[in-house]
Amino acid sequence: MTLEQTGEDHWKRVKQKLRRELGEDVFSSWFASVDLEERSNGTVHLSVPTRFLKSWIQSHYRERLMSVWQGECEDVQQIELTVRGAIRQRPTRLQRPGAPKSIPVRQAQVPTAGVEASAGTTSFKGTTESEDLLGGSPLDARLTFDSFVIGGCNTLAHAAAKQVAEAPKGAPATFNPLYLHASVGLGKTHLLQAIAWHARERTPERRVLYLTAERFMYRFVAALKNQSAIAFKDALRDIDLLLIDDLQFLQGKSIQQEFCHTLNSLIDGARQVVVASDRPPVELESLDERVRSRLAGGLVAEIADLDSEMRRAILLNRARAAMGKHPGLDIPDPVLDHVARIVSSNGRDLDGAFNRLMAHNQLTGAPITLDMVDTALRDLLRNKEPKRVRIEDIQRIVSKHFNVSRADLLSSRRTRVIVRPRQIAMYLAKILTPRSLPEIGRRFGGRDHTTVLHAVRKIEDLIKTDQALHQEIESLRREAEE
Repeated sequence: MTLEQTGEDHWKRVKQKLRRELGEDVFSSWFASVDLEERSNGTVHLSVPTRFLKSWIQSHYRERLMSVWQGECEDVQQIELTVRGAIRQRPTRLQRPGAPKSIPVRQAQVPTAGVEASAGTTSFKGTTESEDLLGGSPLDARLTFDSFVIGGCNTLAHAAAKQVAEAPKGAPATFNPLYLHASVGLGKTHLLQAIAWHARERTPERRVLYLTAERFMYRFVAALKNQSAIAFKDALRDIDLLLIDDLQFLQGKSIQQEFCHTLNSLIDGARQVVVASDRPPVELESLDERVRSRLAGGLVAEIADLDSEMRRAILLNRARAAMGKHPGLDIPDPVLDHVARIVSSNGRDLDGAFNRLMAHNQLTGAPITLDMVDTALRDLLRNKEPKRVRIEDIQRIVSKHFNVSRADLLSSRRTRVIVRPRQIAMYLAKILTPRSLPEIGRRFGGRDHTTVLHAVRKIEDLIKTDQALHQEIESLRREAEE
């Protein structure tokens, strides 16, 4: 048996073990198109059809691949990945733990719908050295516009996102920046990743980068340590479409300053920026005021809480996909109605509830019924978190109840018909939100924290003796929490 045949036999066993450990779906996605080119002198040479696939394997399966190979061949010291058809491309070396480190290879983890999967191609369309240097956050192939459920709570956000994604390269940015905000699990990340996928597919030459705030911070700090900060900044400002997720986690003065400079540079250069956060720009107290002002200067679109109709539509979408994958599966309409009614927090909880029902059905063979819902979701319902109350909601409810405008609550007017509702709103903001007294003061027309403290103590004293006022405030409190 020749050395080449021996290498092929080892590679077949490596693939079989990977398939068993990772599962058929994962193996087919990432390893089915990997070929063994050569094994010599302790080095395994593998090839892949795209640069993205090379980067993904390096980032997520480096140690697993090395471990499996060394289980077959103890003399394997490193693994080299190359892109088939790539010209003069430096190989990526996957080393065994403890081996001397090779020169780090730039990574691009922003996948694209324009990936060329056939042999002889080089990476996905539109990839540049700038994107390689930055290293984007991974995208989930399921989060596309096709899988996004549209309803009254997200119509504006979806329409704006679609327009941004379909803009041709070099076209003037209509909404810049586009700022999406919503509570947890309402579709912010879904829309950002859908923009990335769609923009790549529609305009492959457009330079698109999706980053979480955490990834942005990590890359910036790494650039500083590697003394490549200038190259990092230049690469970032060369992007046509920048998408930043979870901006509320952006921390650090120098990092925020760099983000501000990048934001200004891209917007002034007619490059599109899309940002997502869990609150509107004005509520990002930890961010520099200049950044908040620039973010608020574009289109700010809120994704509201899911109503029962939207929850039902999301569950129906999941049910159709599941029934298409599992012939014979039956999910009755009353079950979907019941789950949509009792799981009212966000889309992730809906997904969790649906996955539990599917697990019970697939693992036990029991039909999906209303009784199964009550059994399978008992834990989820008991631990359901209360709704996050926002100061804007409190101000709106109090203004409507006392027939005064929100502008009056924020004004400096001190007439009794304004002062008492303002104090009640401040009191509710203190007991229903995690905001500090200074933060609440800023949200009520820039007042000092002592003013808020006085209002809170005033209302606390009044409700001890005024039962009617106590009941009135409890009614407002329940309305805000619903």
